[in-house]
Amino acid sequence: MQLTLPHADGTLRPYTLRHPRAPFGAVEAGPLNRTVYAAAHVVVDPLRTRDPWDSAPTLDWDATLAFREHLWRLGFKVAEAMDTAQRGMGLDWPTARELIRRSVAHAKTIPGADLACGVGTDQLIPGAHTTLADVMAAYAEQIEAVESAGGRIILMASRALAAVARDADDYRRVYGDLLRQCRGKVILHWLGEMFDPALAGYWGTTDLDAAMQTVLGIIAEHPQRVDGIKVSLLDPQWEVWMRSRLPAGVKMFTGDDFNYGELIAGDGEHHSHGLLGIFDPIAPIAARALQALARGEVAEYRRLIDPTVALGREIFRAPTRHYKAGVVFLAWLNGHQSHFSMAGGLQSARDVTHYARVFELADACGALTNSELAVSRMRTFLQVHAGIAARTAA
Repeated sequence: MQLTLPHADGTLRPYTLRHPRAPFGAVEAGPLNRTVYAAAHVVVDPLRTRDPWDSAPTLDWDATLAFREHLWRLGFKVAEAMDTAQRGMGLDWPTARELIRRSVAHAKTIPGADLACGVGTDQLIPGAHTTLADVMAAYAEQIEAVESAGGRIILMASRALAAVARDADDYRRVYGDLLRQCRGKVILHWLGEMFDPALAGYWGTTDLDAAMQTVLGIIAEHPQRVDGIKVSLLDPQWEVWMRSRLPAGVKMFTGDDFNYGELIAGDGEHHSHGLLGIFDPIAPIAARALQALARGEVAEYRRLIDPTVALGREIFRAPTRHYKAGVVFLAWLNGHQSHFSMAGGLQSARDVTHYARVFELADACGALTNSELAVSRMRTFLQVHAGIAARTAA
């Protein structure tokens, strides 16, 4: 199968599909020796969403929940209502709360399904008079919503806290109170400023070493309340350094969508688990690779997972906060949804050549799970968005 793709230099070139038969089209769950969460996207209903730049989205609940079933069938846990679901970047708190309620309820109908849900402060818009008490009240509201639905908590980084906190002591106070408030163990969530510029200086400093000491101190004070911490800094040295210093029983969840392959494999002494947005589009490949890792077949794991890294680096390239567009684009190409529309109209955040490159790299690593459909939809996309006439030759 062949089609014409645009390139960054403005040229058009023919491209022949490397995998006319999808190599990962029929993957099943198997034993794993890592705890892995796929942060899942949401599917909007484009016929009911009005003025997407200025209003909350209406979700296609059937397609949104069906995608979570897809992840559960492959053996992943789901990280619900996180930044991959455009939390705070198109998905408002009332819709996120309903998403959490529906997902938790749906998981109870699927044998083996598991999930944890994002808790933040996105209903609070910080201003000149916002206080730490306001931040804690916003967190408390969301904690209650998740726990009353029967969900477990991922304690997300807070834009409001980043705006209000004066120093590391404020973070220690807020997180200490929140951890004592939660009924069960939680996963802490450290999202670097490349994912959200409003989180610059989180933990009270721009010095990463000092920030690590602060969060390690918080965990050391409450180890029985922390299941693990997700670190998304896109720099493996910090994660490696931190995971070797975590208390026994506290997991390191990599959120590094550039270096996840090596971090999950580990260094022989320590390894990371996974809580990743990249798992959303590469779930079948990652499932098979992780199964190989669980069997002790490290070389096979690397053979499968390493080719996906180039795709991850393109999807998550700067400005990284727009990575959700590539994630949803691949979900559309693979038939998980009938359209390429996003909350907030975020599909417009990336250019046509980016999507063409995502298509190429997805083909290269085997992430296109329905080749004929993907080619057909890519041709349509290019004709509509770039005026590139579709080629019908196989």
